[in-house]
Amino acid sequence: MAMRHSSTFSRTFLLRSYSSYSQSCSTLFTAKSTPYLTRFAVAPVRIATTPTPSRWLTSSALLNSKRYTSAHEWIELSDDQKTATIGISTYAAKALGDVVFVELPATGQEVAAGDAIGAVESVKSASDIYAPISGTIVEGNAVLEERPGTINKGPEEEGWIARMEVTDPEEISALMDEEAYRSFTEE
Repeated sequence: MAMRHSSTFSRTFLLRSYSSYSQSCSTLFTAKSTPYLTRFAVAPVRIATTPTPSRWLTSSALLNSKRYTSAHEWIELSDDQKTATIGISTYAAKALGDVVFVELPATGQEVAAGDAIGAVESVKSASDIYAPISGTIVEGNAVLEERPGTINKGPEEEGWIARMEVTDPEEISALMDEEAYRSFTEE
């Protein structure tokens, strides 16, 4: 159904309103506009031109970002900074090849940074898993006992190894961020 504007005033007003609005922001529209708006008027969609950061860089935001060790483990603090998730990096998973067995850490085990907490065995080799920081193991990823290949599919997502209660969240700041780890693996 075509919508017709009966007066020149309304056409001019709509054109001027649209023109001033489109100058104040970027617009996106899909229908062809006609010079007199005799068919229909298209409402512009406002597109944000100023990027908004998803997370402000604060000390807690930096601590919550994923960190890496030189032994190719990663750790990520939870929002409450009391627990952390540990796993092996994508780089390590690719180097190992097809994972066939994962030895998970024992729940309740107290560990210091650098202590061996488990192992990953693949068709190529076996590798120990080390605690990136001090704390107490609260959970192992039981999925890996039944399907160790989950590490190959998503080593930094569903292939996590363990969760731990953190003793000192500031220990994580000594580890490499993603950019530093990327440089480390390229050497």
